[in-house]
Amino acid sequence: MKSFLRVPALLAVVAPAFVMFAAPARAQDPAPAEPKKEDGKKDDAKVEDKWVAVVGGDIHAGTGEVLKGATILGKNGKIHAIGYDLDIPKDAKVHDVSGLRVYPGLVAISSQGLLGNAMAEFDDTIDPFSTRMVLGLAAGITTTGVGGSAVKLKRFSVDGAVVNERAYTVMSWSGRNPRTKSELREKFADAARYIREQREWERKSKEEKDLPEPKKSGIDGGVLSVLRGETQAKFNASDRDDLLGIARLAQEYGFRPIIDGCQEGWTVADELGRAGARVVLTARDRRSKDEQQSAAGGTSIENAAILHKSGCMVAVTPPTEGVDLGGLEGRDIRMLTIEAGFAVRGGLPERAALEAITIVPARMMGISHRVGSLEVGKDFDLLVTDGDLLHYATYVQWAFVDGRMVYDKEKELYYAHIRPRPVAEKKLDAGETAESKPADEPKTEGDKKDGDKKDGEDDEQKKEGDKDDGEKKDGEKKDGEKKEDKPGEKQD
Repeated sequence: MKSFLRVPALLAVVAPAFVMFAAPARAQDPAPAEPKKEDGKKDDAKVEDKWVAVVGGDIHAGTGEVLKGATILGKNGKIHAIGYDLDIPKDAKVHDVSGLRVYPGLVAISSQGLLGNAMAEFDDTIDPFSTRMVLGLAAGITTTGVGGSAVKLKRFSVDGAVVNERAYTVMSWSGRNPRTKSELREKFADAARYIREQREWERKSKEEKDLPEPKKSGIDGGVLSVLRGETQAKFNASDRDDLLGIARLAQEYGFRPIIDGCQEGWTVADELGRAGARVVLTARDRRSKDEQQSAAGGTSIENAAILHKSGCMVAVTPPTEGVDLGGLEGRDIRMLTIEAGFAVRGGLPERAALEAITIVPARMMGISHRVGSLEVGKDFDLLVTDGDLLHYATYVQWAFVDGRMVYDKEKELYYAHIRPRPVAEKKLDAGETAESKPADEPKTEGDKKDGDKKDGEDDEQKKEGDKDDGEKKDGEKKDGEKKEDKPGEKQD
């Protein structure tokens, strides 16, 4: 009987132990699905829109329009709206840039080192923490060409950095090696013949199903992609004869060449214009004329202006494509705007000079639908400057890439100490002036104006004044007595 009565007592002691061991198991069980749906925090975070607004700046859209004191609104890395009195969401990041200028991010047709030691696989080799990238952004460059690809300077991130993996196909045409000319011409002839045969086969194959397809073997893929309009043909040429040959080849086969160098382009500008050539040049190049030729030659500071007038799209690039910190200051890729300024000095219109470092190189790399100008639907890549972008003393204050601020001059070690950004004045309430102070705030000695009297000042001044008057009167009498007492002095 006693042993039977001990069982409930034993259960009372053991039961809490089972509860203690069972509790952790229940805590590890997954939470019910319904509460998660009701909360909706994770699902909302995935679809939550990210808004950013740059307010109050003078927007130079890069298409000729200038909006004074306007607003540019971005949504999820794209430009959503540009104008006045825009409806800005409450959760948007607002940047007040009143008194400053807003420009599209610069596009460098080619550069070296801005992405670190990046190789062909940019997604795996870009260094988003590279100091060279900071210097590139400080110069206003947000997109650059590297090895035939177009890549963005997305600081601290590599997601979506590659805009176009294959922007153009490099080709060779040089008078120093005549064989390259004949070989390239044969490649274009073969590719053009294959395209004609392919079109003919597509037309006849609808009726004759057993008709064999033309063979693609022996056809150069790069030349074929150029004739089909999939990529751009890029040449490196500067001599008059080479430029003239490239222009005539392009007119014969109907493609628009990109010519890098083009130092003597001004001598054959009409031919290049008829071919629809797009040229990349350095405005301050200097090259002497070949005296063995009677035709015009050499370089000219008016090169960019003459080519632009002839219908060529002109992009400019500095003499050095890398970032040089070893003494060649003023000639590396950071001087992109300075190079455009040299072209303006040679007669190139300012609008064309701005396009030469924005929309024109973007067109050459096939990415003008995303970058190069500030238009609704394009990427939110822009610069905020403290002056004219083409002026040598202008600094980039902020840079945005895909709607995210990637550069702030005041937070970087390179340029923060140079002409610090002025502090914005505090906004005053209606009826308040800059000199007014609250009524209950006591005035300090520095605030007192001339004529204000201090406490006890009247009595002290009176006493001092009485003393001075008394001293003067006494002094006058003494002077008179001395004159009378002087011996030997004749009296009037």
